[in-house]
Amino acid sequence: MASGFSLKDQLFNQQKTRYLAGLFAPVVPGFQADQFETDVMAGLLPLELKARISWIAEVLGQHLPGPLPEVAPRLLQALPPPLDPGKTDDDFGDFIFAPVGEFVLARGLHSDPELALDLLAELTQRFSMEWAIRPFLNTHQDLTLARMQQWIQHPSYHVRRLVSEGTRPRLPWGQGVALALADPLPFLDHLHQDPTRYVTRSVANHLNDISKKEPDLVLDRLEAWRAHGAQQEKELTWLISHACRGLVKSGHPRALRLLGYDPEAEVSVDLQLGASALRIGGALKFEVTLASPTDLPVIVDYRVSFARAGGKTAQKVFKLKQTKLRGAALTLAKLHRFKGDATTFKLYPGRHQIEILVNGRVGAQAAFDLTA
Repeated sequence: MASGFSLKDQLFNQQKTRYLAGLFAPVVPGFQADQFETDVMAGLLPLELKARISWIAEVLGQHLPGPLPEVAPRLLQALPPPLDPGKTDDDFGDFIFAPVGEFVLARGLHSDPELALDLLAELTQRFSMEWAIRPFLNTHQDLTLARMQQWIQHPSYHVRRLVSEGTRPRLPWGQGVALALADPLPFLDHLHQDPTRYVTRSVANHLNDISKKEPDLVLDRLEAWRAHGAQQEKELTWLISHACRGLVKSGHPRALRLLGYDPEAEVSVDLQLGASALRIGGALKFEVTLASPTDLPVIVDYRVSFARAGGKTAQKVFKLKQTKLRGAALTLAKLHRFKGDATTFKLYPGRHQIEILVNGRVGAQAAFDLTA
């Protein structure tokens, strides 16, 4: 579906295109910056983001003729300084360099893969090359994995992150990679120790991807890392929690135990709904009262069973609270909105149900009607 665009969108993309042209014009003889900007903007705005990246790369290829070994020195000259090496997180860089990575991919995948990988290592220090690296894993797997073995020791955390992010099994918008789920784990064995959250978040996301198919593979690794003790305990605890978020939502007992929650713990749960029916677009208030005879850490979620077309149902799990019961009753209140204008999940009238999950187990449930 094409992306809608406004004057603000046009001006922003024109500014970014002009910036990219301004980098190449001084170092590439004959590079026509104005024409490059005109050519890009002529086809850019109706496209989605990923298609925009491909389009800019295509136009860049028209303005940078010649084989990659001939173009590479000029490309490196055009690059601004790397992203601030003093930061440790949330420094994603400028998306306008994503098309440069696509250009390198198109020009060098088959003819000059080693040089192309060198360039991607430089480019990822300006914007992540996680999409561009994946075709190299599929076409030149041994070469790319060998290069990644070197990159896990790279002084730039952006290059180190590329190893984890580029090999993720379920990278959003990314081409699939012909790797077994366990193939990148030796890289993660090293990267989970990284001092930067930008890298460890990628490791956690990578493990969360794996957990959708092989949860025990993930849990075995996390337990081994904890026993090894190479990462700071606080950061490792965060990594484990983030890596297991999908397993926790599904109530996986082993994952819950790894995080310190007992799925068999004795907890009484009382659920009270604020209404037995509401309209689509409204909000349902509910209260949950928890009690335990002993001090007990709990992770409390709630699962909504939505009515779907044809009498089917669909379930979604939502976070409620991570806390500790201390022998006294604890009441939690929540207001859940049933948005009627959501584009990603259409609501249907009918019987719905809420279940309260405590350490992965259903503690209480109640039904209500959603009406048009």
